[in-house]
Amino acid sequence: MTMSSLAPSFTLADFDFDLPPELIAQHPAPERSASRLLDGTGVHPVDRVFRELPALLKRGDLLVFNDTKVIKARLFGRKRSGGAVEVLVERVAPLLEVWAHVRASKSPRPGTLLHLADAFDAEVLGRGGPEGALYRLRFPSDPFALLDAHGHVPLPPYITHADDADDAARYQSVFALRPGAVAAPTASLHFDAALLAALRGRDIATASVTLHVGAGTFQPVRVADIAAHRMHSEWFEVGAPTVAAIAATRAAGGRIVVVGTTAVRSLESAARSGTLQPTVGETDIFITPGFEFRVADLLVTNFHLPRSTLLMLASAFAGHERLMALYRHAIEHRYRFFSYGDAMLLQRCRA
Repeated sequence: MTMSSLAPSFTLADFDFDLPPELIAQHPAPERSASRLLDGTGVHPVDRVFRELPALLKRGDLLVFNDTKVIKARLFGRKRSGGAVEVLVERVAPLLEVWAHVRASKSPRPGTLLHLADAFDAEVLGRGGPEGALYRLRFPSDPFALLDAHGHVPLPPYITHADDADDAARYQSVFALRPGAVAAPTASLHFDAALLAALRGRDIATASVTLHVGAGTFQPVRVADIAAHRMHSEWFEVGAPTVAAIAATRAAGGRIVVVGTTAVRSLESAARSGTLQPTVGETDIFITPGFEFRVADLLVTNFHLPRSTLLMLASAFAGHERLMALYRHAIEHRYRFFSYGDAMLLQRCRA
């Protein structure tokens, strides 16, 4: 079920902004933790470097990451008739099946064989997926292994170069563990081994959730009435160890510092009853201004697309006026935007 609490005074236009195209990062920073960090926790924004993050936190705080792993979800091939096809796997299902977006001159019918990557055939079974808008395909063997061997990194549509070895390494967090995402939890991309060691040295603990990010994360909201937007569904898990770590941090007076909007969506989905509980399932939670956050105290996040659900979530967290002022500052000071761009640190607004 979609969960949203929308302040009625906001319209889609309130989440729009003009971004110079040259500020859309096409490649990552040379070093992960050398990205810029816009500190938005104080009265005035402060321009920092991401490796300064440990000094901005307190002993006893808890960082919560999304440990999903991006799969090489994009495949190119042909139908037996010769027509070109592009397959973007959205989700790996049981029994060698996947749910995928398929681009072709004509929609392939059930029974069609798609010859992919000059390596294997996938059979079209029909439509499927949580919304019924995807194609069900059957692979001849383990989909994860086939994708890893023959697939391409599913770079976002605003990155214009073809994926290469650098993308295979950098469009992935250093703590990625559970394969299943077709887009990276990009706030996590700024962390490296040295930064994680610095956090441990300050007695700042870490915990993880899993949310397999889908391609729908890049879809802008297209309806003027935001409450009418239909949120895509994604699989997530908040485990008992993370719930216990959050409870212990709270009891000791520490803060919950959530890394990325996907981790926020996981935690807040698992806390909808009013108490954070271990949860596994689907979420289509839609967080907009007016939402009552139950878990996150601080948020580390990248700069998001105009009119996107991710921008709306960040606006709900920091306060709309505050967040848009920070975006204006970021544009004026030439921060790099989107997946390979810079980051910001936000504090939850207290309404």
